[in-house]
Amino acid sequence: MTATPSLAAANSHQNHDRSADRRPYDGSAAEPVRPADLLRRTLRRQATAVTVVTVPGPAGFTATSFTSASLEPALVSFYLSSTASTAATVRAADRFAVHLLGSEQEELARGFARSGVDRFAGVAWTPSTGGLPLLSGVPAWLTARTVHVHDVGDHFLVVGEVEDAGGPGAEAPLVHHDGAFGTFRTDPPRG
Repeated sequence: MTATPSLAAANSHQNHDRSADRRPYDGSAAEPVRPADLLRRTLRRQATAVTVVTVPGPAGFTATSFTSASLEPALVSFYLSSTASTAATVRAADRFAVHLLGSEQEELARGFARSGVDRFAGVAWTPSTGGLPLLSGVPAWLTARTVHVHDVGDHFLVVGEVEDAGGPGAEAPLVHHDGAFGTFRTDPPRG
């Protein structure tokens, strides 16, 4: 994989000073650094896929914590802050949908990350089983039945068993890295 100019450009346009993020990890900082700050600073270096999770209501949010958990049975998971505006609705939901966003869907990601707004305003979607919102135009999506919800620190973990999936899957993914959105391309096979 090779980072595209769009990811590099997105990162270079950040206006805040990241010098505090570049301090060494060897304990030489003048003041002790909180473990939460160490974790946040370290995980900024990990590029993650950007998804939108939706539940009946409709409710939804942008997530970068989505991952597969098991193949047999087919389980997926994500985390959500216990203080998020959608937390109560997500906890109560018996199903959820995960939408993997494409490189041209940064505005969709930003819209579902905003608080205090109707996140579905102007967004094309259709109701699936039990009113589960499926967003239109995403490269890939899946639906799952919630099988576990566990409190984990200041977040909670939701695990679901995959029921259905779809989407054309042709577009490059939207990724989040170092506080910015971008994408990547794969290099053609050599030889």
